[in-house]
Amino acid sequence: MTKRDETSLPTARRWVIFVAIPGILILLALGSWQVHRLMWKNEANEFRQNRANSEAVVLPEMVEDAAAMLYRPVWLEGRFQHQHETYLAARSYNSNPGYHVITPFERSDGGSVLVNRGWVPLDHKDPTTRDAGQIEGVVRIEGFLTGGNVPGWMTPDNVPEENFWYWIDLPSLYGHAGLEPRDYLIDAGATANPGGYPIGGQTKTELRNEHLQYIVIWYALAACLGMITYLMLRNAGRRARQTEAEKDS
Repeated sequence: MTKRDETSLPTARRWVIFVAIPGILILLALGSWQVHRLMWKNEANEFRQNRANSEAVVLPEMVEDAAAMLYRPVWLEGRFQHQHETYLAARSYNSNPGYHVITPFERSDGGSVLVNRGWVPLDHKDPTTRDAGQIEGVVRIEGFLTGGNVPGWMTPDNVPEENFWYWIDLPSLYGHAGLEPRDYLIDAGATANPGGYPIGGQTKTELRNEHLQYIVIWYALAACLGMITYLMLRNAGRRARQTEAEKDS
């Protein structure tokens, strides 16, 4: 570093006040927020896994508290109403694009519920391309009780008039099917359907968790900024002492 490039002590102090301290505090806050998110995500994943691995129970005729049963394995008997199936777009399976098929299910013990039967590829959206999977008669299905979701800011709007959905809006889905609204649906389990489609078992029981790497990134950036500040102050102080010594000589 040449004398011209060396940082003066006043400049270094302004750097500390206006850049280093605010920057380090922000980076530490971001890292701490990621710690909080990591702990929450670990707890949520543990909760989902424990629920998903529990024994299946018969789905009550009336679910009073759907939130208390989320990701609980359940079973029920009845008939699919394939003529009223709906399609959840922008869904992938092994990196292949397609749809989730959501079908009303008339229960043998009364009432109806929506069932997410699973994934089909783009060229099997038409039910006539998967006749074998359009099961008739009374069947027993097992799956997980799940809820709706909140669309992200980039998620397109649903198009109910075209029977085309991008996110699970339970009131609208039940209304479109002509059913009494419920605050849950059933994700069918992984039992294979005749003909191979739809492919069940699409429930995400583990949330994506990348918070640890973000923790490392934010704290590492805070440490780097702190080190840069230390070196700047040290060099500026040394430069100031050298200047004073030259004046006294």
